[in-house]
Parts: sequence; C-alpha cells; structure tokens
Amino acid sequence: MTERVKELSEHLVTAVQIRKGVQPLTEVYPDLSIDEAYQVQLSTIKRKTESGQRIVGKKIGLTSKAMQDLLGVGEPDYGHLLDDMVIDNSGEIPADKVLQPKVEAEIAFVLRKDLHGPSVTADDVYEATAYVVPALEIVDSRVADWKIKLPDTIADNASSGLYVLGENKVPIRAVDLPAIKMDLYKNEEHVNSGTGSAALENPANCVAWLANKLSDYGVSLKAGEVILSGALSAAVDAKQGDTFRATFDALGEVIVRFKD
Repeated sequence: MTERVKELSEHLVTAVQIRKGVQPLTEVYPDLSIDEAYQVQLSTIKRKTESGQRIVGKKIGLTSKAMQDLLGVGEPDYGHLLDDMVIDNSGEIPADKVLQPKVEAEIAFVLRKDLHGPSVTADDVYEATAYVVPALEIVDSRVADWKIKLPDTIADNASSGLYVLGENKVPIRAVDLPAIKMDLYKNEEHVNSGTGSAALENPANCVAWLANKLSDYGVSLKAGEVILSGALSAAVDAKQGDTFRATFDALGEVIVRFKD
C-alpha cells in the first residue's frame, strides 16, 4: 500500500468519525487514477474486515447511461457489501448510520454458485443465481455535498451505505428481468419508475460485468453473496422521518424508514 492510498483511506474514515463529509479526493490529488481509487477502496475494506466485519456481497453502480454520461465514463463501478450494512425489510435506519443518504431501487441477486471471470456471460449468471429479490440501496457519500468524480465514488466504496432486501425469493428463470417494472414511493408519493432494462439492458449483464471486472484483481463472486445489480431509476434524497417503498412486478415490495 502506498502512502498516498493510506492517506486517502484515512481521509474517508475521518468523515465517518466526525460525521461530516470531507473534501473530494480528486481535489486532494487531482491525478487520482481509477486503479488507485480501487486500491483506496480495498484498503478501507481490509481495515474493516480486520476489525471483525464480513464481506457479504458486492454492489454495482453507474449502470445507467445517464449516470455514466454524468460522470463521463463508459462502464459501471463496484463496491463491497459488509454485514453491518444490512437493514431488515420494513426496518428503521438510525440517523447516526448515514451522512447524506439517497435511495435507489434495484434487483438483488443471491448466488448459489461461485462466478469466476473473465469470461462470465449473462447465461452463466442465470445458472449461478439461487434467486432474485427486490432491494433498496441507501447510497451515501463521505465526500461533502456529493461533489464527486468517478475516482471519488470508487475510492468511497462506490458510495455504498446500507441496503434492504425484500422477503420474496423468486427463482431467476421465473421472471423476465429486463421487463420487470419498478415504482418507487417516498412517504407514499410516487417519485419515479424504472424497468430492469435500465441496468445494462438486463441486470444479469451487470452481474456478469462485475464477475469479469473482479477477475482483474484476482477476486471472484462467491456462493451465498448478495449482488446489488444497479439502480433502475434516479436516486432520491432522504432525510429523517422519510419512508421509502418500492414495488416490483413479480418480485413484490421492499420498505425502509429513516428514523426521526
């Protein structure tokens, strides 16, 4: 680990400790590369696992063309899911668990077999998946005011925060993933919609991309892991007291509340 990677990892950890967003990493080091940003992410995750947390899955971000265009990139990014990020369906999120949260609705995959890149296809993902469930991801940023560029969000574990899984476990071949329609409600007001095709035309393509990307780092997806496959619509700002509910054709619904 370089001194620069260690410094930037500490920079992000400080945001959690002081409960306040910090200066963008790309302002601290304007030449921060994508590869170095992933090293920062891995450094922070290693620190957390050494303190007793467990990796339970992965998340994929920037799967929509709109978000890729916004950050000027041509592919998604990814982050790690840890066991302390899980919130029960219909559960509450304490205020001290988040800094500047936003909510996204997506489809989660739970694997029954390992997936090893670099040649994983969507068909391989179908074969390796135990079931899919509706999910809410609470994205969060340790960077002040979400003033992020691609290296910032990658270093910050792809702006991961928390996640909620629905309880309806659906066999993957029982649904048409690209056609699934999602509706997101904030305090029972409809705020946006999306379909499975918003995530690289099929969420299974996102999981295949991830397995292949991880092979660059000698990492594979493991049986039992949860994979958040990417937002089906825009992220929505959240604050204390808000309740979010997402409904999915054929998958059911998932709910979370931000505690007052």
